[in-house]
Amino acid sequence: MANHKGEIFDLEGYAAVGMAGSSFVPLSTDNTIEMPYGGELMLLPDRGPVLYNIEKGRLETLYENPFEPNRPIFPVAAFNSPGYVISYISAYQENESAEYLPLFSYGAAGWHNGVFRSAAILVDSERRQDIRLMKHEDVVSGVKKMQITMPGNRLRKHLEKCALEYGCPAGKNFFLERFEAPLPVSQYCNARCLGCLSLQKNSQIPCSQNRIAFTPAPEEIAEIAITHIKRVNHSVVSFGQGCEGDPLMAADVIERAIRIIRSATSKGTINVNTNGSKPDAVKRLINAGLDSIRISINSFQKKCYTTYFRPVDYSFSDVKKSIDTALGKKKFISVNYLNCPGFTDTPEEMEALTQFMEEHPVSMIQWRNLNFDPARYWKKMCSNSRQGMPAGVERALSRIKKKFPNLKYGYFNPPKERFK
Repeated sequence: MANHKGEIFDLEGYAAVGMAGSSFVPLSTDNTIEMPYGGELMLLPDRGPVLYNIEKGRLETLYENPFEPNRPIFPVAAFNSPGYVISYISAYQENESAEYLPLFSYGAAGWHNGVFRSAAILVDSERRQDIRLMKHEDVVSGVKKMQITMPGNRLRKHLEKCALEYGCPAGKNFFLERFEAPLPVSQYCNARCLGCLSLQKNSQIPCSQNRIAFTPAPEEIAEIAITHIKRVNHSVVSFGQGCEGDPLMAADVIERAIRIIRSATSKGTINVNTNGSKPDAVKRLINAGLDSIRISINSFQKKCYTTYFRPVDYSFSDVKKSIDTALGKKKFISVNYLNCPGFTDTPEEMEALTQFMEEHPVSMIQWRNLNFDPARYWKKMCSNSRQGMPAGVERALSRIKKKFPNLKYGYFNPPKERFK
């Protein structure tokens, strides 16, 4: 936990606790790992930590330090490195004055034998976003090189802001000539996701970054993509980033960009990250040369999906139709599955996922953490659909993998060389 100064400490006689929905589980070395490098610890304001009193053998919610009366204490959560999915939320109870937490994931964390531990599971070991391989001076050097190479490209300038101001790992990788390059295009979206990173009308939830304010020309997009593909072996270029709306809203521009890219090279993997709301647009992009598609889904239960995405002019059936369109074209399809312990691992959600997979056999599930206030997300999901007792995220991963042994697990968009 932490004091009011943000100083983290271990409270004698108490053990850390993880939360999953309305369930609380004491943390141990069996359900945690050493906190991965690059993770960050966060103090959660206006909340009291739920702890396990070791001597009394019971859970307790504390709002002040029992050894220093009138000194407030706060729960601490782990924002884990990319490639890890959290298995428990940091356990807490809200104060009456508590506001929404910022758009991060809030994994449970503890301290043992001199190191921080986190309730997390490794799902992708690729070092695509390892910050140790992203030295600031190397990013700056890459930025200067691209300024000379493509001085008038507005998308290049936008990616500079992503890399240097927002610290976006995808933006950095473009300038470092590594892995996957982002191709943000769309200013608009036809969903109103509760956890949208670039547009929030609820003043209680600040945006993580500003949305792109222009639509790049197809030639600008292609210049970025072709440059990256020529410099990087097994490269990936992806439409659909956190700093834009949904790329299918700019399908005309993207289609033309893909055709320019494919007229210059057959190498590289062209991917789109999308909500999958426009099946016809998906078909057009595939016909132009799209290699893979990743579709974001928080839940395979229609009511819960709609509650989070709040679609404007499409439905969950359109999302499934987009997946079927890509399946019919034999494309590599990933689901960007937004995980929240206590909901994702409920019997109802696991049953819905199983049924979905039987009807729409996608290639991969990218287990990613939902960046949204977890307690309020759980309440919203349960407000219109009853959810049972969670089985645990680790058990859920194991059960689904056993049911569908050919289903790939991961975190990043793979290059086409790894599709099989």
